[in-house]
Amino acid sequence: MLTTADAARPIGVFDSGVGGLTVVRALMERLPLENIIYFGDTARVPYGVKSVATIEQFTEQITRFLLQRDVKMLIIACNTMAAVAAHVVHRLARDVPVLDVIEAGARAAVAESSGRRIGVIGTPTTINSNAYARRIHALDPTARVYSQACPLFVPLVEEGWLDHEVTRLTAQEYLRPVLAEEVDSLVLGCTHYPLLKPLLRDVAGPAVKLIDSAVTTAEFAAQRLHHEGLAQRGGAPASYHYVVSDVPLRFQTIGERFLGRSLGQVEKVDW
Repeated sequence: MLTTADAARPIGVFDSGVGGLTVVRALMERLPLENIIYFGDTARVPYGVKSVATIEQFTEQITRFLLQRDVKMLIIACNTMAAVAAHVVHRLARDVPVLDVIEAGARAAVAESSGRRIGVIGTPTTINSNAYARRIHALDPTARVYSQACPLFVPLVEEGWLDHEVTRLTAQEYLRPVLAEEVDSLVLGCTHYPLLKPLLRDVAGPAVKLIDSAVTTAEFAAQRLHHEGLAQRGGAPASYHYVVSDVPLRFQTIGERFLGRSLGQVEKVDW
């Protein structure tokens, strides 16, 4: 039987680095009463160049760490982990609900795309995994999916060049082949990309609906918590705790840009 104490347990959110803080920000806005613990594996980022076996190993380590913190839900806020290691999280979580950005993004894309022509942009690893296309087709076999890797977006975002002419020209180049297919929705398949939303909206034009995986994941989490009877309904103000695996200074600097607020104290763990 679920109790008030169960609802007060934190939501565990994790990513290979800093990008998943866009999911945390969306959760804060959609679920302001929920306690959150975020883990960023800053010592071992980026994951995109690592083997599947290595990503699975790191994902298992992080999942076990968060389960020890007695989380009531796990959210995989890293597209790379979600693409190749979600099964590891589900296996370890047992009765703890598990959500991920790919599932949430795919569901939203199918729901929002009237013409069934869906674009997906992401890192090379995510795009090469074909995870979004597979999930979208599982939900709607009639959908046409057009994917495009955008490897330069992550460093441009971390540099803070969110409305820089270089970023705009890069976006125009990357989106040209996808827009040529007359897509009616575009999935932002990387947690860094929501910071580029105003620029991408300009480049894509008003006819294309942007699917923000951070926002859709927060909405998905709200629905699942309500369904499971785990939603926090009041009590003390929400607490937010940030954990990293390497020196938190850079994480703090970039993270506050991603989060739109101060991070406060950041805990560092040594594996």
